[in-house]
Amino acid sequence: MHLHERTSGCLIGTAIGDSLLLPAEGLSRARIARRFPGPLRHRLVCGRGLVSDDTEHAFLTAQALLAAGPDAAVFARALARRLRWWLVALPGGCGKATALGLIRSWLGFPPARSGVRSAGNGPAMRAALIGVRWSHDPVQRRAFVTASTVLTHRDDQALTAALAVAESAALVTRGEPVVGVWSIWRGISADAAWQDRVAMLERHHCAGDPVDAVAIDLGCPDYVSGYALHSVPLALYAWLRHRADSSACFESILRCGGDTDTMGAIAGALLGTERGVAAFPAAWLERIADWPLSIGVLSAAGQAFAAETPRPVGWWWPCQPLRNLVFLGVILAHGLRRLLP
Repeated sequence: MHLHERTSGCLIGTAIGDSLLLPAEGLSRARIARRFPGPLRHRLVCGRGLVSDDTEHAFLTAQALLAAGPDAAVFARALARRLRWWLVALPGGCGKATALGLIRSWLGFPPARSGVRSAGNGPAMRAALIGVRWSHDPVQRRAFVTASTVLTHRDDQALTAALAVAESAALVTRGEPVVGVWSIWRGISADAAWQDRVAMLERHHCAGDPVDAVAIDLGCPDYVSGYALHSVPLALYAWLRHRADSSACFESILRCGGDTDTMGAIAGALLGTERGVAAFPAAWLERIADWPLSIGVLSAAGQAFAAETPRPVGWWWPCQPLRNLVFLGVILAHGLRRLLP
């Protein structure tokens, strides 16, 4: 598979996982079981789906990668500039740490110092495409993931989780057997909490346990939080457990509750990286009704990596604030619905 097919698959897989699981974000597994019966489908607006900050960050990362070439410092500045304006457009979803980091960036803090102390999963949702782009260069891969992470998060665990996503994407891009992922994950960080997570995932995988069992072992029996060492290990396990079945992968994440859209976005990015857009039913792509950041724009960004001189793609970014107002209305309507029995 060519690089541009993997980058397109990565971006579109992010959007699919994000949009499918966004309606369940923040709900417990018990409420999800009651509210979302039947087969997995888009449910946000009349059977259609919209994307959230997970997909937007992945796309802006792609744009920064296309603009930066091989220079991590240029990439950091390009990504910081795009994310600052993304924040000004009043996105419907933005984590506290990400918002604080971008406010510090607006105040003049350089990318290497704008992040705040947080172990949230924001950097992990930007990491898969970096792993694809620099799949054969471990030095550049770590430099770019670090640059993306410290822009908003300066906790070592946030970086560890982001590196785990990037390393997984790089592994499948190189076409290596996924059995090698265990040694790669163990080598990312010596942090005891991370080593415990890797050992736990390997134990469950060898036993053939369902994704729910991992959620319980992580201490998340009701819902999975946005803490990087909760949501990222679960997303990685769901991908590894159901690599050949995207529907089973997303359904297993949905059942766990909590930060479902980010976990779905991460798992979707890895599914798309490994198998391309063919990993997903065509109906899922057709049911994403977002604009101006459409499936067509995401596909064009992925294809741009194949150009002799890669450049960021054009899109109707001035319309994004208007789209965000519509998105906010949809989310508020869902919030009111959640207040009902």
